[in-house]
Amino acid sequence: MTSTRLNDQQMAFFDTFGFLSFPGLLADCADRIIAEFEAIWASHGGGHHGALHDGVNRSCIFPFPDLSEYLSSILDDPRIHDIAASICGDDFNYTSGDGNFYAGDTRWHSDGYDGNRLMSIKIAFYLDPLTHDTGALRIIPGSHRVGEPYADTIERDIRESGQIWGMSGPEVPALILETNPGDIVVFNHNLKHAAFGGSERRRMYTMNFCRRYPEERLGELREKLGHEARFWIDRIHGEAMIRTAGPERMVHLEQVMENDTHLAELHRELRETMTEPSRG
Repeated sequence: MTSTRLNDQQMAFFDTFGFLSFPGLLADCADRIIAEFEAIWASHGGGHHGALHDGVNRSCIFPFPDLSEYLSSILDDPRIHDIAASICGDDFNYTSGDGNFYAGDTRWHSDGYDGNRLMSIKIAFYLDPLTHDTGALRIIPGSHRVGEPYADTIERDIRESGQIWGMSGPEVPALILETNPGDIVVFNHNLKHAAFGGSERRRMYTMNFCRRYPEERLGELREKLGHEARFWIDRIHGEAMIRTAGPERMVHLEQVMENDTHLAELHRELRETMTEPSRG
């Protein structure tokens, strides 16, 4: 049987360049994934023909795969599970997942740029054909290596690329990963990435993972999970994700579930200080 664990070459590539691409990895279930994606959006007042997404700003639902029994089960699929296990350890945490309609350009950024955090990754599921000119993911290989001059210089200067380098965002040297439904990209959260020239309705959802936190760093985990109260949620994981979890999946949920119990109070405090935005 073919192993779904990453091999030594893949691990070395990921360490050096900060990403891995898996064209067609889930092509056999792409249609089902898209149907579940649309069903979740429809249940939130949007969907393919709904009005929730305005085509101007990014729309996001969080948590997302957790709202579907089928999308939750993808965490158990060896093709996804073993990517996370290879990079983040067999007892990795599934930390969150979001569903998105993107519109227009996404400027260069990292999902945080922190050399002190435990290894954490994003697995991105792209649900539309995306090319060089229509919003394909762009990454800067090696830009995840916090503390090294190359990566730190990019972090310092990329937001002013026009002034400092004389080039706009789309002109910055980058690897462009054209994708089709069923393709998977995994990358280190520190990696610089962007998208330019895309349509007003690009579908993508993510699953985020990290190493299990040692006891002495659980305070960091609680703090990071607390930031997600901005999505107006009381807990990180959705009902379907938890309800359908067997013992193997629960290994990857339990540490987050034990350390996100303060979200409800943070959510309540947010409600008292501002008006809740429209969901999406």
